[in-house]
Amino acid sequence: MRKLQYICMTLSALFLATPAFAQSTAGVSTGAGLTAIAAGVGMGIAAGLCGVGQGRATASATEALARNPGARAGILMMLVLGLAFIESLSLYTLVIVFVFVK
Repeated sequence: MRKLQYICMTLSALFLATPAFAQSTAGVSTGAGLTAIAAGVGMGIAAGLCGVGQGRATASATEALARNPGARAGILMMLVLGLAFIESLSLYTLVIVFVFVK
């Protein structure tokens, strides 16, 4: 019950704070040059960490196949599904980069 109360309090504080961020940007420089740099760095970090995740997933699948070759079909199915999810994170980051950098 206490956790539910904390969750409700947090959500209500977030919803009440939303109008504070709804300010107009008339006459304020948005820093267009820094946006491109930040997008490039963000995409680099996302791609690098996705590569690390894919390497770890492949290594774990290879180790699992070495220990139990009979479970090959299930392991490969889960490996391909996991790699697709990991790659989708990188593609989502690429879409966000294209949206914010015009």
